[in-house]
Amino acid sequence: MIYSKLTEFIKKYFKSFTYFYQRLRYRIFIGMALSISVGVLDGFGLAMFLPLLQMADDPTSVSAESLGKLGFLVEGIENIGLSLDLLTVLLIMSVFFILKGVAQYINSVYGVILRQFFIRNIRVKLSKALSGMAYKAFVLSDAGRIQNTMSGEVTRISQAYQSYFGAFQQIVTVIVYMVFAIYVDAQFALLTCLGAGITNLIYNKIYRATKLSSKKVTAARNHYQGLIMQFVSNFKYLKATGYIKEYNNKLIKSIHNIEEHNLRIGKLGSIVTAMREPLLILVVSTVILVQIKVLGGSLGTILVSLLFFYRALSSLIQMQTFYNQFLAVSGSMNNMASFEQELDLSKEKQGKQKITSFSKNIELKDVKFDYSGHTILKNLSLKIVKNQTIAFVGESGSGKTTLINILTGLMPVSSGVMTVDGINTKDLSLENYQRRIGYITQEPVVFNDTIFNNICFWAEPTPENLARFEWATRQASIYEFIKSLPHKENTLLGNNGINLSGGQKQRISIARELYKDVDILVLDEATSSLDSETEEAIQKGLEELQGKYTIFIVAHRLSTIKNADRILVMNNGKIIDEGCFSELVMSSAKFNKMVELQEV
Repeated sequence: MIYSKLTEFIKKYFKSFTYFYQRLRYRIFIGMALSISVGVLDGFGLAMFLPLLQMADDPTSVSAESLGKLGFLVEGIENIGLSLDLLTVLLIMSVFFILKGVAQYINSVYGVILRQFFIRNIRVKLSKALSGMAYKAFVLSDAGRIQNTMSGEVTRISQAYQSYFGAFQQIVTVIVYMVFAIYVDAQFALLTCLGAGITNLIYNKIYRATKLSSKKVTAARNHYQGLIMQFVSNFKYLKATGYIKEYNNKLIKSIHNIEEHNLRIGKLGSIVTAMREPLLILVVSTVILVQIKVLGGSLGTILVSLLFFYRALSSLIQMQTFYNQFLAVSGSMNNMASFEQELDLSKEKQGKQKITSFSKNIELKDVKFDYSGHTILKNLSLKIVKNQTIAFVGESGSGKTTLINILTGLMPVSSGVMTVDGINTKDLSLENYQRRIGYITQEPVVFNDTIFNNICFWAEPTPENLARFEWATRQASIYEFIKSLPHKENTLLGNNGINLSGGQKQRISIARELYKDVDILVLDEATSSLDSETEEAIQKGLEELQGKYTIFIVAHRLSTIKNADRILVMNNGKIIDEGCFSELVMSSAKFNKMVELQEV
């Protein structure tokens, strides 16, 4: 009971601290210790003002008894053999403030190191978690949210960290000064605490409004990033159809929504800043008046206590400012925490068994696959032998792409069994298996980098890698083109291969997969977007690879699969016919109709 209540209390009031502690551990307490040391040294330096004030009245009247609870300072000075005069007091005060400056420098540098450690760890963790995310979970995710969280939200998390620990350090400093102030004059201290508490009530309403606006900003940013991604990917369509202005109006509306919330947060922050000094002076003035006029306090001890309280109140006001800044970006922290949790839950399960190469067969037994409540593949059984060329044909929605996704380990089977060389894929290291797969899609994957890096995937240009690069580009019939370029393999391809034709980009993709030394080649509509002449040239090169690789071909153009060893005709999630091209023309009415329609 007590434990559950304590846990609930920590979750409610220390949720943000817990988030940072989970990522920084003991380092937080080192930072706290450094902050305390700065406050303590500053406190001792300020305490030396009391002997100075007494010397102003009578240079000979300073004694341990006259300083009350701070008498230990005078006793300490006398115990080390120093005479209590103006020079000694100023010297000791200077030493305390010099030590404070050193501690402050160390504290500031450590804060920078800690912040870099924190942000670096977040970026690395997100990167690893995203790369380990199951493909099935990825396709159901909000792409705009992923983009925004991986880029913009990380920057805002950095701001949240700075603001939170800025506030945290100010709290530590307030506590240190309060201890000194209470030690000097407890009555004055309690009155000032009461005044500070009243000011905090005023800030609470601002905090709540800021936190709410921060959540709305984060949601609006995620939506905006999604719109931007769609704008870029569909730019050609929007431009060609004249709908680009309508879509742009949608973008502008989203921008206005974000900035309205940002404006509200800015106004709330301005209120906090504007209120800082007036509230501070109001509290201090009221307390001094009550202490002297009503309670008959001593002005000397009040003034020293006031030094501590002025520092404490200044730190308190700064804490409130920092905390409001933290709340302004706290929505990003909540978003990041939930995003990290989703990535952890979406992590792809990896078996422990590894294969060095694909050597025998892939087999599916009574495989079923469900997606978003719909059955896509129904009790499908299939056996594929090494170095066979298998083609998958059928109407859109027949299950071809889903079957390829299962064969390549992108999607797990809902029921049934899939084995690779006799190993159940549940026990198989999918990452290791997928290293044996080359994947060539309808839209070639081209990175904004050199030809060499695109093909060799940033491998070092060693003699061995250069030799393999030449072999792969010759096999893909693009070697001569590369050598004709001024910078040859060091030519930059531009964004999405803008400097290449469709056929050249596809050849680059093929060369990359061959360079990787794979066992399985997947051609997913690899030539359907090319002109007939380019398609024929690439098709001829691919046919030369038959018998050397296990090849999966998804094709609408039946002319590209005439030489496949086996053709699987799919319909409604099932394989309804299979055989070579000539066999299916004779035996499959559906396939024969497809052949007639395409005039193959």
